[in-house]
Amino acid sequence: MTAVDFAAFVDDLATLSGKAILPFFRTTMAAADKSRGGVFDPVTEADRAGEAAMRQMIKRTFPSHGIVGEEYGDERTDAEFVWVLDPIDGTKAFISGLPTWGTLIGLTRNGEPCYGMMHQPFTRERFAGDGGEAKWRGPTGERVLRSRTGVSLADATISCTTPRMFEGAELESFERVEKEARLARFGCDCYAYCMLAAGLIDVVIETSLKPYDIVALAPIIQGAGGVVTTWSGESPAKGGAVVAAGDPRLHEQVLRLLNA
Repeated sequence: MTAVDFAAFVDDLATLSGKAILPFFRTTMAAADKSRGGVFDPVTEADRAGEAAMRQMIKRTFPSHGIVGEEYGDERTDAEFVWVLDPIDGTKAFISGLPTWGTLIGLTRNGEPCYGMMHQPFTRERFAGDGGEAKWRGPTGERVLRSRTGVSLADATISCTTPRMFEGAELESFERVEKEARLARFGCDCYAYCMLAAGLIDVVIETSLKPYDIVALAPIIQGAGGVVTTWSGESPAKGGAVVAAGDPRLHEQVLRLLNA
C-alpha cells in the first residue's frame, strides 16, 4: 500500500473519530481519574468512543497491523505496521471546553514513525506529515507547513504542556532553556508541536511522554523541516523526555542546554 493510500485511510479514520468525539465536547459529562491517587489524569466517554471507532476500522481494513492506544492497550506490536492512537490528546483542555486538544493518529513501520495526523474536529483542522512533507488543511483551504529557521534561542518561543511535568534535574534543565528564550507558552498539548511545524513556535520540550503522545506528531515536524528527538538525541518513538525544534541548529543548542 502506498503512502497516498495510507493518507486517505488516515483521513477516513480522522473523520470517523471526529464524529464519535465531537458530540461530547462542551457538554456536561463525567471524567474518570486514571491516576489512582496521583496527578489528575482524566478519561471520558469521548476518549473511549473515539479510540474504539478507530480500532474497529483498522482491524477491519488491516487485520495484520498492530495497534497501540491510550485507552485500550496494545495489540500485535511486533507487526511491520503499528497504529499508535491517542483519541484526545489534551483531555484536560477537552473537559474544560478549550479547543487546544486533538486526535493523534500515528503509524510506525518497523518501529519508526512514518505517518501522522493531528485532527481537531471542532476547529476543522488537520495537520499531517510523512517525514518528507507536512500539510495543514482547514476551513480556509490547504497549505504546506514549514518550520521557522534561522532563529536564535534569544528570539525563540518555547512551549511545554506545563512546567509542573518536570521535577528535580529535569526542571533545572528546562529552566535553563526557558531563561534564554524570548517567550514561553504553556497548556497547548499537541497544538504546540503543530504550531512548531507551522513556523509559529520554535521549541517544544516535554517529559514522561508515552508513544501515543508523540508518534503521530514526529512525521509532521520532520516533514515541515524540524527535528524531534529524545533529550539524548535518539528516536522519540518510545516517548520519554522529548525535544522538538523547527531549526536543526536550534535543536542542537537546546540539547546542549538540557544536558549541561
